[in-house]
Amino acid sequence: MIAVIISARNDEAHLSACLRSVREASRRRRLGGEAVLRLVVLDTCTDGSAAIARDGGAHTLRLQTGNIGAARAQGAQWAVDRSARWLAFTDAESVVAPDWLSIQVALGADVVCGTVGVRDWGEDGERLRRHYDAHYTDADGHQHIHGANLGVSADAYRRAGGFHPMAISDDVALVRALQASGATIAWSAAPRVSTSAQRLFSAPAGFGVTAQCIDAENRVFATGAVA
Repeated sequence: MIAVIISARNDEAHLSACLRSVREASRRRRLGGEAVLRLVVLDTCTDGSAAIARDGGAHTLRLQTGNIGAARAQGAQWAVDRSARWLAFTDAESVVAPDWLSIQVALGADVVCGTVGVRDWGEDGERLRRHYDAHYTDADGHQHIHGANLGVSADAYRRAGGFHPMAISDDVALVRALQASGATIAWSAAPRVSTSAQRLFSAPAGFGVTAQCIDAENRVFATGAVA
């Protein structure tokens, strides 16, 4: 059995689209008849996300951790306790491709790290698009790690110790632990996920910080300011 764990925090505006895409990716004909559990981890949600998740046919897990690593860890444990052999992670603001799950499983690795495309660039779109085009590798062999496009076998996940209660970079820490444990990793651009630029660039570490630093440097050079 496969489990899809969707992280949500007051994402009622986006959750329906995410769930529709995950339902499509979960069709058994795509997966050789294998069943798929869909779980929405509702962490400190005060909006209507819970009702949307239930109406969308997903299981729900309500938490008050305020911590993405802890929330993902509890969602993964819920799935492992129900005998899931493969854990696929995304978030409520993302949309997965119809073959997202089938490609993850078919790659035959212990871990699949996928890329993330942008479907909505937002108000500051041109600057973010330029940075994305210049610095993001949306191709096989990339080295990006996104909790919104991550798959791992339950066995490898357990061996690596799972997610830790980290407010940032929990996904990076898990993949590094998986590497240290000897897990095989597919750095693939084939399992497609799209999200908003706000989600991709708002991370307090990683790609978002890179964009912020470059923007700060550009302002310094433009004004002649000295730190």
